[in-house]
Amino acid sequence: MINSPRYLCGFDSLELPHRLTDVLIIGSGIAGLRCALEVSRSAKVLVVTKDVPEETVTALAQGGIAVAFTKQALSSHIRDTIKTGCGLCDEDAVETILGEGADAVKELADMGVEFDKEGEDYALAREGGHSEARILRAKGDATGAEIERVLLERAYATASIRFMPRAFVVDLLTVDGRCVGALVQTRNGERLLVWARAVVLATGGAGQVYRETTNPEISTGDGIAMAFRAGASVADMEFVQFHPTVLYVAGAIRALISEAVRGEGAHLLNRFGERFMLRYDKAGELAPRDVVSRAIIEEMKRTSDTQVYLSCRHLDAEKIKTRFPGLTRLCAAFDIDFARDRVPVRPAAHYFIGGVRTDLFGRTTLEGLYACGEVAATGLHGANRLASNSLLEGLVMGRRTGRALLKDVRRKGVVVRKMAAENLPRTERILVRDVEDSLRALMWWNVGIERDESGLKEALERLGFWCRYVLWNRFESVAGWRLQNMLTVGYLVARAAYERRESRGVHWRRDALKESPKWRRHIVIDRKGVGFTDGICLSCIGARAQ
Repeated sequence: MINSPRYLCGFDSLELPHRLTDVLIIGSGIAGLRCALEVSRSAKVLVVTKDVPEETVTALAQGGIAVAFTKQALSSHIRDTIKTGCGLCDEDAVETILGEGADAVKELADMGVEFDKEGEDYALAREGGHSEARILRAKGDATGAEIERVLLERAYATASIRFMPRAFVVDLLTVDGRCVGALVQTRNGERLLVWARAVVLATGGAGQVYRETTNPEISTGDGIAMAFRAGASVADMEFVQFHPTVLYVAGAIRALISEAVRGEGAHLLNRFGERFMLRYDKAGELAPRDVVSRAIIEEMKRTSDTQVYLSCRHLDAEKIKTRFPGLTRLCAAFDIDFARDRVPVRPAAHYFIGGVRTDLFGRTTLEGLYACGEVAATGLHGANRLASNSLLEGLVMGRRTGRALLKDVRRKGVVVRKMAAENLPRTERILVRDVEDSLRALMWWNVGIERDESGLKEALERLGFWCRYVLWNRFESVAGWRLQNMLTVGYLVARAAYERRESRGVHWRRDALKESPKWRRHIVIDRKGVGFTDGICLSCIGARAQ
């Protein structure tokens, strides 16, 4: 198992400033803000953000939020989610999270989120893996931005919620097996200790460990890495979902082109103008994301091209431009008519299905530490996430975690202890960007859409080598700590992928192409090693804490 230090930098509680709060929430996306609003009813909340609070993955979400408003629609949504999860969904998690979706979405609407309508009814779209239209959207392709706007407005207006922007959480503080706060470096370089009755990770995913990703620069897996160092369990780390259609133009960010575009009828074409998806799956462009991603990779190999092409030219141009105003503007910046031209696309790392293992109240295996949103592994997604279930999970689990905290923190006080950690030794000067680039390339080629034993072995050997001198080096900058987090997450993904010797969902092994019944279980990793379990959701923790 990876050998990593407990703390990334030294500190002495007698020499640093202190700040106390009831609940410390790290991250300001849909999960963190919804949790903060719930907790603020009777407790003080401090929200620490790596960048400004508005800079989140939630704000970039285009497609929408999957929701079922009737009992019949809910049954269908549950079936589609479980089918897409390829035998690894925790059915309690699926039924609970999807079952609370309609009520949670109605609360959003009451707060002021302006969901698109057709007449008096909500406008519902269909995406890959869904058997019917159930995707609720806002302002065409700006659903996440609209939700983020409303939640932030509410949070800013709430007296018991405070923000600490542009601050980097270096590590979680633990005393006697309990999480009691965090070591934080503020925007001006000052370090302080934040003590809390409970800490919530809402830090999102880790797409930046891959060379090609839809994720912004903030998505470096900090929450997963710091939870692992503190002793919490992580699970399902091998399951990284790649989005099939990402704009592939020199000079452009790897901007996601929503699955909703294919839901509206767009076709995928190869370099010869041939529609190819029906050769790979009878659902064509509406096949699950992992199927579409692998089909694109195969077609790129077959045609010796670096991309494929998304085409809307057979659809009504005005309707497409109205439905996807953001994508139309994005493509126009590169002299591409989104409604009429062939748009070059290819897959990129998009969503981390695995993460910090939790129960259905956000509780992790470390007392006092909670997690919700993409950073958490609840068992909802199984081996492959159904499109637009992520905003739903963040919304529902943020609310559930907040409600659990209101009960839990009553029984806990803020623990302030004298504590210290020694600085790590400084080795030779390390070029952080060089190691980052090497990590991203290695993860893309060896631990990407397609994997095999030899490639994963090579990845583990190289990651282990880098970890031995990078993780134990003393850095004094956010860039260095971020690299240490990325290496930790990269190793955990590669290790889990090596252990799972089958193909299931988004985990595709060229040397083991079929699902195996004996692998219908989850891989759980902590500082002690690798374990296996039939269930991922920690129902025993939830039951014990009630």
